[in-house]
Amino acid sequence: MMTMKIKNYRKLLFLLPVLLQVCTGHLSAQSETVRKIDSVVKHADSTGIFNGNILVSENSRIIYEASFGFTDAAKQEKLNKNSRFHLGSITKEFSAVALMQLKEKGKLKQTDEVSKFIPELPAWANEMTIKDLLQYSSGLPKINWKNIKNDRDLFNGLRAVENLDFKPGTRYDYNNNTIFLRHFVIEHVTGMPYKAYAEKFIFKPAGMKYSVMTPLMQEKNIATGFKNTGVQDPAEPAITGGTYATARDLMKWADALHAGKIISEQSLYDLGQGFPDGNSESALGHAGYHNKKLTRHFHQGRAGSFEAVLFSDPGRKINIIILSNSSAGQLSALSDAICSVFGLKNPDSRK
Repeated sequence: MMTMKIKNYRKLLFLLPVLLQVCTGHLSAQSETVRKIDSVVKHADSTGIFNGNILVSENSRIIYEASFGFTDAAKQEKLNKNSRFHLGSITKEFSAVALMQLKEKGKLKQTDEVSKFIPELPAWANEMTIKDLLQYSSGLPKINWKNIKNDRDLFNGLRAVENLDFKPGTRYDYNNNTIFLRHFVIEHVTGMPYKAYAEKFIFKPAGMKYSVMTPLMQEKNIATGFKNTGVQDPAEPAITGGTYATARDLMKWADALHAGKIISEQSLYDLGQGFPDGNSESALGHAGYHNKKLTRHFHQGRAGSFEAVLFSDPGRKINIIILSNSSAGQLSALSDAICSVFGLKNPDSRK
């Protein structure tokens, strides 16, 4: 653990000269802004801490877009703007938004118990609410991945849970069992597979034409995760929920979500309210508001060697999207540096 921290610290030092450069002076011309963004990203590339795609937009227009590195461990095929990356935990926004869509349609309430929709679950489902699923306060134990091969295994695992780790709504625990239970609630309420629901009511209205949810079916332009040692990530189990997207599609998601095209402004505010312990992540990651209007949206996701960062300032209509399939753990520092170009401060990220 200490060795990893030292390595990350040393890599961060490579970015410090760039951070100091972009934090000084007044930036006025867009060409100067783009030049400084390019300097930051190329510096990260040259020091070997970035393999992936990056996109920066302002006023709904892409001002910077570039690809660095390779699609897989073989390093024979270069990444391009059509490459699709695993979004990690950012994909959890989709199930949270889906629940809010169902709330807006009168299909459920945040105060509803989970047992109302899935009565075959054990007695603990009588104490757990939809809000607990959204705020990561369900009390569910962590998944034993050794026993998981598909969605049915996940559901059977939930049915086999006898005791919760704590009373729902009393503590925060960032837990994937909570996320998969969201999926099952959506399926029971709508009568649709969660993947089909996401494609119809999340991806399509947001204009995300190139986004796909696992399990994948011989899709093209899918980047493969690999370590900087050249070792490729193992194959994923055939479970629903992971999302592969292009940088442009993730930008479209942010713009549509913030513009009220997917859920209402009130629902967007509700999703940004994390468990009230002062150190929790909301369903949107880290969200800031002023008079209930979203002012900052930062979400970081990881899955194997994949890492993704989404930063948005809806007021200034700025999006910073960084996607990597061979993470060196420095995307947050990279997004900090790009935020500095615009005079913005990036919220703290949860790994």
